[in-house]
Amino acid sequence: MPLLLEHRARVEPSHVAIRQGSAALSMARWHERARRVSAGLLEAGMAQGDRVGLVFGGRDWIDYAVAYAGVTGIGGVAVPISAQAAPIEIGYMLEHCGARAMLHGPGEVPVPGGISWYASISSLGGVAPVEELPIPRPGDLAQILYTSGTTGRPKGVAASHANVTYGCALRPAQRRLAHSSLFLHCFPIGTNAGQTMLVNALDAAAGMLATARFTPGHFARLVAEHRVGTVFVVPAMAIELLRSGVLAEHDMSSVVLFGSTAAALPPSVASGLSETLPDATIVNYYTSTEAAPAQTTMLFNPSRPGALGRPAVAGTLRVTGPDGRPAPVGEPGEVWLRSPVAPRSYYGDAEASARVFDGDWIRMGDVGYLDDEGHLYLVDRDSDVIKSGAYKVSTLQVESALYQHPDILDAAVVGVAHEVLGMVPAAALVATRPVRIPELRSFLAAHLAPHELPVRWRQVELLPRNRAGKVLKTQVRQMFSKTTTDGGQS
Repeated sequence: MPLLLEHRARVEPSHVAIRQGSAALSMARWHERARRVSAGLLEAGMAQGDRVGLVFGGRDWIDYAVAYAGVTGIGGVAVPISAQAAPIEIGYMLEHCGARAMLHGPGEVPVPGGISWYASISSLGGVAPVEELPIPRPGDLAQILYTSGTTGRPKGVAASHANVTYGCALRPAQRRLAHSSLFLHCFPIGTNAGQTMLVNALDAAAGMLATARFTPGHFARLVAEHRVGTVFVVPAMAIELLRSGVLAEHDMSSVVLFGSTAAALPPSVASGLSETLPDATIVNYYTSTEAAPAQTTMLFNPSRPGALGRPAVAGTLRVTGPDGRPAPVGEPGEVWLRSPVAPRSYYGDAEASARVFDGDWIRMGDVGYLDDEGHLYLVDRDSDVIKSGAYKVSTLQVESALYQHPDILDAAVVGVAHEVLGMVPAAALVATRPVRIPELRSFLAAHLAPHELPVRWRQVELLPRNRAGKVLKTQVRQMFSKTTTDGGQS
């Protein structure tokens, strides 16, 4: 990471890597400020391999980028954490990885116990940079990124410099996103999507335009005002942009790439985006914090609306049956991605690593299948598949059907207990108006089999999501703990 920044600061010093609000960070300024942070860390006694927590809010992308480069510039290990996380959660992550120091953005930040030194980025601006800094090796740790914790306590996913910089280019002609001058995102710091954006800022031809808040109107205005060429969102954002109508109210003609990540993009939403943004390529990215940089990439194709795509590198995707062997075409099984470079691991947790990582292969925790041309289709999260009587119900398939209803803005389907069938589907909905259950059942009957129809319903104002935009299905299940009889709505 530090050598990439040094190289680009030398060959493209005036290139603006990050814009946020009225502030901008050029490559030369990024490198110069990072060296001051590195010097401050060395003065404080930090050394290669030391873990340093980086606690920054959504308005602090420039300072965060400087802090990350400063830590990795001495061979330290960056631990990105959103300042919006609860203090007890921040404390857990820093204690878990054994962090010695913490860097943070403006204002007061609670300092967890065990942190021997901490500072704001602004306080290090006057530190004189040192001439020579320790240079990390490709196999050294660059970062520990904590998972969203949707199913339990967050796990620290450790990645080396070789892993994080995979696919980066030194020659300008080989840089990513060359079709755009700016790419826009609203991903939180401390997420895998956010880290991908940071690497893009370092490596891509386009500069980053970051915004701390997402509302459809604000996001669309940024695209129009800055003539943004590439947009990155999570499906929840894509749904809001499409259903709000703002894409038609603002000039979106500059967008040539509309990318969605973090979860599967519902086919009806992808189709709607394709119609609304006819000059843009709609792309669905499939990866995870554990699997990156391995991923599948799907350019939306109306003939395969439900496909997530094929792997970016041949031979890095497989679906296996119960015996661990490749499943036949069209037969569901466990989805695995293979890292094209040194894989990641769970920091300090060999037992959990053994369950997810098998050499270069990473278990995704999803059930899916491949078609005869190698396109991946997801059935569901392994933990979310509903076993209802003699059937298995895909919550993703039910959600996709719900999104085809013109008044459904957001949907989450979970399995809830049933005295006879064991489990049955239950749906939580966000809609533009009160929607009666008979109407929903009648609509879904044309799209789903009888055993797939939700038996219980809740209409809510918002679905619970984590900072990465993923629905917290544990909390959705809790919504039905006090519901009325089957088919009721509370």
